[in-house]
Amino acid sequence: MNKQIEKAWLELMELCKASPSVEEVTEIEKAFQFAWEVLGEDTWPSGEIILVHSIEVAQVVAREVGLGASSIIAGLLHNVSYEQRSKQVGLKEVEKRFGTQVSGILEGMAKINALGTDTVDLYSENYRKLMLALAGDVRVILVKIADRLHVMRNLAMHSSAVQQKIAMETSHLYAPLAHRLGLYYINSEMLDLCLKYTNPEAYQYVDDRLKESRDERKNFVAEFVKPIEEKLKRRGFKFDMKARTKSINSIWKKMQNKKVSFDEVYDLFAIRVILDSEQELEKSDCWQVYSIVTEEYQSNPERMRDWITMPKSNGYESLHATVLGPQKKWVEIQIRTRRMDEIAEKGLAAHWKYKGGSASSEMENWLANVREILENPELNVVDFIDDFSTNIYNDEIFVFTPKGDLKRLPAGSTLLDFAYEIHSEVGDHCVGGMLDGKKVTLRYKLKNGDQVAVDTSAKQTPKLDWLEFVVTTKAKTRIKVSVNEERRIEAENGKEILLRKLKNWKIDYNDELIRLLLKHYNLKLAQDLYYNISVGKIDTLAIKELIVEKETEATARQKVEEILPSDQMKELDFSTGNDYLVIDNNIKNVNHKLAPCCNPIFGDAIFGFVTINDGIKIHRRSCPNAKQMIERYPYRVIPAKWRDSTKRTSFQATIRVSGTDEAGIVGQISYVLSKDIGVQMRSINIDTVNGEFEGTLRVFVNNLDHLDFLIHKLQNIKGVIHVSRADT
Repeated sequence: MNKQIEKAWLELMELCKASPSVEEVTEIEKAFQFAWEVLGEDTWPSGEIILVHSIEVAQVVAREVGLGASSIIAGLLHNVSYEQRSKQVGLKEVEKRFGTQVSGILEGMAKINALGTDTVDLYSENYRKLMLALAGDVRVILVKIADRLHVMRNLAMHSSAVQQKIAMETSHLYAPLAHRLGLYYINSEMLDLCLKYTNPEAYQYVDDRLKESRDERKNFVAEFVKPIEEKLKRRGFKFDMKARTKSINSIWKKMQNKKVSFDEVYDLFAIRVILDSEQELEKSDCWQVYSIVTEEYQSNPERMRDWITMPKSNGYESLHATVLGPQKKWVEIQIRTRRMDEIAEKGLAAHWKYKGGSASSEMENWLANVREILENPELNVVDFIDDFSTNIYNDEIFVFTPKGDLKRLPAGSTLLDFAYEIHSEVGDHCVGGMLDGKKVTLRYKLKNGDQVAVDTSAKQTPKLDWLEFVVTTKAKTRIKVSVNEERRIEAENGKEILLRKLKNWKIDYNDELIRLLLKHYNLKLAQDLYYNISVGKIDTLAIKELIVEKETEATARQKVEEILPSDQMKELDFSTGNDYLVIDNNIKNVNHKLAPCCNPIFGDAIFGFVTINDGIKIHRRSCPNAKQMIERYPYRVIPAKWRDSTKRTSFQATIRVSGTDEAGIVGQISYVLSKDIGVQMRSINIDTVNGEFEGTLRVFVNNLDHLDFLIHKLQNIKGVIHVSRADT
């Protein structure tokens, strides 16, 4: 057996045997043997041994997440079912060997992996499917988070592009999920690793500064904890005290958000008191310790956080206080019991230990809420992910209904968020509320402990501007759906108007017609077209004019057939097959004429214009009359292009020349034209005023390149300042 595999396996077994929560060690051994038979020493393209990855994911599940045997086995086996291998192992085989719990977790992970989430576009519909899969059995989330943490720890072996992709996805989805499920340290490590690969300079700077200040922090902590330890021991408390440094990502974010230097970040670390308390004495013990700490050090009441009386929705319990320690430095101190600390360390997973294998009711409510939002067919996935990753880190506030029911909301939530939290219908019809006998508006920002009554009206409907002040994803999603429903009803009315008008005009309604209108009005969806018709932004008469005009426009050949006699049609060439009129540079005896208004030359970008009496005239696209012809008579404009030919033909061109009136300037110009270049000159007209001259030359050239060469030669004549081609 490979030494890496053997080493990883022995570490996992030590973890399992040392953990009282891991039973059925023999089942784990059986799972390893099965994984070894299937995967062997095979590697991924990166060179990583697949089985080593699987074992190390199982280690994370056991150590950092703290789950039991079924989840550890799922970690071991999560690569056996969907790797493209010669030996296929189905979920039925896994279920037969290891039971429905293991196969259920693997099935959830298989759904996620089938989406290709390691490379999924952050803004694709796959995110909806991914989140729905995660919002099923929470153990699927926990094992997937363990899998992702291991991927992040080994990200260095991947290419830079893959590193950026995985880091971005982790910061948007997996780290916020870990935080929401109470896995604070996994969340912190993930975000630190994301920073390491997305902004390596920032990561390295903070890491170096932390190393430099390590001894200073150590001495400060020793000085701070000494009097607290003495008092706690005298009171008979059994406890541990330790300091935990703030994560690199948190420090960097604070530096950026507060616009401060590293030295100005005062809460670089927190000191934790962990008590050995009986469960019925936990709250009173924590408050006694708080009293002892604040007797010794002055507290900042504004930074007091009581998550013991009112735990966070993910089960987090702790007392947080900020006190003025030695050297006049502010320090955060966290007071909790051993049970609380385990829940804080291992989040949702710890509930299995303390609540008999079930998640908290708050967590189940949260997952149900996520499912409800995600199952909405009109959900904008981009907005959901943005709200999810932003709001999930917000502090919570606790608000009560008139009956005393508790509602948890993100800090900054408004009365309208509260109304939607009660029920979607209540939110839709909310017009305000009552707080302590006073009326408050929809925009009122709730405070901790508020008891609010919501007022509703049957006439009230959601407004688009509500989105400017609501905070919760549930409220935002519901408002968007309701507003879109109003828009849909308006669009149906607009469609009926259009159908009625088309019937009156005897014009067929079809997909091609709708595509034409969408393109003309620069709209993406037919619903947008119908809505704009209904509200009067698009005039139906303008639609009629557009349709009639387009119906008169046909292909180039059809246009000419409609206007020119059939005998003249025989002389025209449409040989390219793309409805282009092909113009030879020898146009004699063919029913084309070069327009005198712009004198096109072989090589110019051109178009044909069908005249009633003079056949087809060829114009330059830059012709001064082109815009008017195209706008007023689009049905008479024909795409045209030159055919390459070896024949030499002359085209008339007009050139304007200006400069200073040097002696013999006309002679020099004539010499360059006739002797130097050999151009046939039709006329030359020079006017002189106050020592300056302006002239017009009419010459014959072979093509556009010939004309450019001539202009270049003229510009080199002494005294000539400006040379340009004229339209006539």
